[in-house]
Amino acid sequence: MKAGIVGLPNVGKSTLFNCLSNAKAQSANFPFCTIEPNVGVVNVPDERLKKLEELVNPERVLPATVEIVDIAGLVKGASKGEGLGNQFLGNIRETDAILHVLRCFDNDNVVHVDGCVDPIRDKDTIDMELQLKDLETVEKKLDKVKRAAKTGNKEAQKEQEVLTKLKEGLEQGKSIRAIEISSEDRQEFVKPLQFITDKPVMYVCNVDEGSATSGNKYVEKVREAVKDENAEVLVLAVGIEADIAELEDYDERQVFLEDIGLTEPGSAKLIRSAYKLLNQQTYFTAGEKEVRAWTIPVGATAPQAAGVIHTDFEKGFIRAEVIKYDDYVSYGSESKVRDAGKLGVEGKEYIVKDGDVMHFRFNV
Repeated sequence: MKAGIVGLPNVGKSTLFNCLSNAKAQSANFPFCTIEPNVGVVNVPDERLKKLEELVNPERVLPATVEIVDIAGLVKGASKGEGLGNQFLGNIRETDAILHVLRCFDNDNVVHVDGCVDPIRDKDTIDMELQLKDLETVEKKLDKVKRAAKTGNKEAQKEQEVLTKLKEGLEQGKSIRAIEISSEDRQEFVKPLQFITDKPVMYVCNVDEGSATSGNKYVEKVREAVKDENAEVLVLAVGIEADIAELEDYDERQVFLEDIGLTEPGSAKLIRSAYKLLNQQTYFTAGEKEVRAWTIPVGATAPQAAGVIHTDFEKGFIRAEVIKYDDYVSYGSESKVRDAGKLGVEGKEYIVKDGDVMHFRFNV
């Protein structure tokens, strides 16, 4: 699963990417510094994995991961190919969720592509370009569907109705995710078209060090502007976070964090939030060889969870042996959980819960 970092040039995208992935994407004080998208695979911080490691003492530990893509800065006119528009829009279409970075700090030494700091204007600029691209997609599809609808095709008539509603919403400046469509119609007619503004979004307010814990006037404006979008707003002092990430010593990093009033890096919170934004959850396998976090969609069944390990596990699924994470920690080992009668045996219909510790029985 991929989350794409987007925003205007020079708002801190590449610095955030460096901070998250420890990759060293070029970061400089001028627009279009990032041209090809940088991709980093980021571990999802999870205290439960550390606890299981302490209890099991395995040979190795493998955390869940999220792919983060740093995409070139977008400018006004991108939907018509301005700047790196076509490339940007192609890259963002391939991601599953959007991390929209907004500049929420004043600093005369860092140039702004529009001359002054205004996160709402910046947000609107990008939203409009993404909406225009989606409008182009809707209009092309609508032309085809209208011809089929005229022949009396009921399905085409229904699709025309949905697409017309999307077109009207986009023309009013709404993103697809904010247009009211029934879940059935969204699944059948909207999802297959992979609209950019239908992707879940998180707004990352890039603030100065002094605003890292409480935000500032710019952050308040962002919260007010997105209150109807069902989107998370995260406050992050990207510059200082990047400096802290450079430190090798864990204790030294903690001292720096405490100095700015944080208990953990904001980047760790962002990664966990991105994981949830992608509608993902974790189950664990735990044995002497390996303790591992596996990523599955929320709502996955036991056979689907098994298929993440290997397709044969799903094809030949017999049953799943499930231990609740809290029971594993409470009793201290798998054998003690079994002795206490707390190990569940589940079939094909079982919906996996976040944190389940699982073994699969299968036959191929």
